[in-house]
Amino acid sequence: MKQIKKIFSVFTILLFTACGQGQIKIPNDAMDKFEKFKNKEKFVKEEKLHYPGIGNEKLKPILTKKINLVAEYFEKVSQLKNATGKDYQDAIKKGLQSFSDIYLDIDTENRERICGYFEELMDIVGLESSDGQLNNFMYGFDPTEK
Repeated sequence: MKQIKKIFSVFTILLFTACGQGQIKIPNDAMDKFEKFKNKEKFVKEEKLHYPGIGNEKLKPILTKKINLVAEYFEKVSQLKNATGKDYQDAIKKGLQSFSDIYLDIDTENRERICGYFEELMDIVGLESSDGQLNNFMYGFDPTEK
């Protein structure tokens, strides 16, 4: 009976460790990648992505500033000792909300590019999903929901 309790205890500990808090291990070079991301020119024509570049040049500095702010949110979360997926989900939410004041001025191609920048930031930290937030931003709903 004692051995069964020990096995059950070990199994329980392993289960909570594996999926309990959703802690994300940040790669060692993440801070360098954030800096590189913030310093690169954004909303320029990218053949590989079939992105024609921003149409309204007046929006470019505004959108760039907002995207770089999102990178700073991710950077701050990455500096937390035990950053979780929820912490990054909150950063995504906060970042997407920052576009609400100009959302109607952003065309579809630029919204797609904004989502692409979010995905680049998610890749830096190894976050696999935005939990539908990018779909909601792009389409106004999450098409993966049933």
